[in-house]
Amino acid sequence: MKDPESRTVFAGVDGRTDTELPDWYRRKKMVDEPKSFAETIRDLPQAVETTVAYRNPYSDEWVETDRFNALVEPTRARDHATDDEPNADPLFHVPTDSYAIINPVDVYRPLEEVLREETIDGTPLGDVMFGEIRRYRGGGEVHMDVMFDGLEVRLPGRSDPITMGVTSGYDFFGEHAVYVEGFAQDGYCSNSMRSLTDKEVIKHVGDVRDFRTWWEEILAQVELVADDLFEFIRDAQEIDLEFAELPFTVTEFYSLLGFPDYLAERAAEDAEANAASPFEIDMWTLHSGATYALTHFFQGKEGTSLDQYVRVANDILFNPEGTIERVERAYEEQLEADGDDGSQASLAGERALASIERVNEDLQANVEQFEAREEALRERFQQVTN
Repeated sequence: MKDPESRTVFAGVDGRTDTELPDWYRRKKMVDEPKSFAETIRDLPQAVETTVAYRNPYSDEWVETDRFNALVEPTRARDHATDDEPNADPLFHVPTDSYAIINPVDVYRPLEEVLREETIDGTPLGDVMFGEIRRYRGGGEVHMDVMFDGLEVRLPGRSDPITMGVTSGYDFFGEHAVYVEGFAQDGYCSNSMRSLTDKEVIKHVGDVRDFRTWWEEILAQVELVADDLFEFIRDAQEIDLEFAELPFTVTEFYSLLGFPDYLAERAAEDAEANAASPFEIDMWTLHSGATYALTHFFQGKEGTSLDQYVRVANDILFNPEGTIERVERAYEEQLEADGDDGSQASLAGERALASIERVNEDLQANVEQFEAREEALRERFQQVTN
């Protein structure tokens, strides 16, 4: 992803906690004294409304309008009006009058309250929280990862856990509403697993809902995912793709799923390196290859452009049947595009499609188990949000 203008690593909900970063995260971030979450949130830029005017081209006069209000950062506006920083740019955005400002303290102070009360193994979540906040565009766009040490999945043979949490963010430019979704980071390889719950969004329009209830529901969903994630991974490890019998390489597998070439190549390199055999790779390893490429080599921005590939990566783990069907459709379309004047695929192409179809048929024994687990998880999501 594009590098942020600044990163702040935090540990503990506020200054009253004595939280330390987990060893695997400290090795990655190399931060000796992280700030508290509350301090980091209060350091983020705020937005306030101010009057907008337009210049009448005929009279050369400035006319105020109440149809729009400028969003500005108040500290920078003050600095701009003095000699302290005359070049400071306080303007974020000029939205319509239906835009409702949601400042970071409005969103994340209720989270602080919830984290002081909710516990894991008898310890408040606020005492085990840690993560990172990333700023873009002068702090007008913010994304963050919030994780909880101990809310984790441990895989056999690995010393570092997959740690659960949420990723959240917003901006003041009218592009990103306030959002949050389930998130995890694999301490073994630093891969990020995103969209582990449905993305919840609150737009900057109209009445803003109760954020405290919002956070309570989301954290309950994350705990449910943590309970089931190990089972999904274990099942995916039982599903192997034998690439020696398929009409495409590992790189082409990711390309058929819609990954651009540079990501497909990186994903394939990682999957082949971590598989027992580069010709027989299970779905969990293929998923890890995808998350490796997205975490470390994605060239776009956080947000919508990343989300489309995250959904594809997650389907490899949570919906292997849908993944194979998508590959089959893409391969068939490729054969048709390569044909002459829309003619039928060649005999070799038909054999290739048949080999993919056999993989899909072999999956059927596992499909019901995946679907039942996903349906049960969805039902539990509904229970915690009702």
